[in-house]
Amino acid sequence: MRLDRMVMPGQVWGIATDDMGGPVFVTSVDGRDLNATALAAVDPSDGVVWQRSFPGRPRPPRVSSAGTVWLTHRGPEGHSFTEVSSDGRTLRTVVPEHQAHEHLGAFVVLPDGFCAIWLPADPYHPVPPGQSPRIVRHTETGTTAWSTPLPLDRVSFPGVVETGEHNGWKPRPKRPWRRSTIEADHWEPLLISGDRALAGITDGSSGIGICTILDTTTGEIITTTPPGPHQHKAIAADGSFLIGRQGYGAFSTTRYDPQGIAQQTWPSHGMMLVDHHGAIRGPESENVVPSGSRYRVLNADSSLTDGPPLSGYYTTYPALDADGTAVFWRDGKLLTIDSDLQARTLFAQDDDRAVMSRVLLLEHGRVVFSLHGELFIFRDTGLAKLADGPWPCGDGNLRGNPALGARPL
Repeated sequence: MRLDRMVMPGQVWGIATDDMGGPVFVTSVDGRDLNATALAAVDPSDGVVWQRSFPGRPRPPRVSSAGTVWLTHRGPEGHSFTEVSSDGRTLRTVVPEHQAHEHLGAFVVLPDGFCAIWLPADPYHPVPPGQSPRIVRHTETGTTAWSTPLPLDRVSFPGVVETGEHNGWKPRPKRPWRRSTIEADHWEPLLISGDRALAGITDGSSGIGICTILDTTTGEIITTTPPGPHQHKAIAADGSFLIGRQGYGAFSTTRYDPQGIAQQTWPSHGMMLVDHHGAIRGPESENVVPSGSRYRVLNADSSLTDGPPLSGYYTTYPALDADGTAVFWRDGKLLTIDSDLQARTLFAQDDDRAVMSRVLLLEHGRVVFSLHGELFIFRDTGLAKLADGPWPCGDGNLRGNPALGARPL
């Protein structure tokens, strides 16, 4: 096995590709300018093919089914979406309809446009009176097909306290300038599965939020979850979602069906993978020291099967190969855990960097991810191709666009 390391212009925010052979599109901070995005196309065999700069803070790239890359940035006209060709040419810019005070929380590329979460104010800024977040379906020209306010009026949760600790979880301190902030969920804020959308928003002062499941054709709300410390989410099947909760004593994953009904709950939370059989597994993630995290299998009867224990904390979102082997970086090691729950360490180094991307599993067993401002490319790992299924890796696909079977209007 061989490792190649490539230095990017700054801290990496996301990686995606249209093809298992590459190129890999990388967004990062453009040098020292935190308000500029560097977009690079990296050939896994030959290095950087091209690189361009765009205004605005970087976000993970979204790759369309046509192989083009969509970025978002903010200018004098507000937020806009820019489409870039695979060879680095700007193809078009779309300005989606939104209010001047609104901030883009998340977006997904659809076959006939976009779906976006609009927040009532920039992060860390108080919300204007009477304003609320909303989810909007935009056409390919940016016009509004439908717009639905997202409720966030019930955010109390057992265990939320002003100071102190609860089961190892340290809540964020209450500060007046954060007390009225609304944020998109930090992990997987917007997922599209068939004719259903899952949108997660959070009260910035407490970390407690609500997830809303909607009909993507009409914008009708199907259900809202009870308030809680929502964390990692995933697409479980057509129209179905996994929603994890972690913190303030909560540590669970619940599956919701297309009717918005909570079908089952497991006493575990983590970066879950879902294969084409619907089997669910992945590394746990909990904010408890010392950590008792393991690699877990979430069984159909709501029980758990224990995999190997996991040291450390910071983890790349794993990828699952066609043989049922998961690969991820954790605690300075490139780990694999196979379908029999046997763990192997493929590579190890003394490295405790916390900022990392998801894992891309490409052809010929190549594994690609980033650590802070470096791109790691492992070759000849012996892994099979990326598994089929609704969620075989972070964002659900190589394109970094969490939309499975999205229905056109």
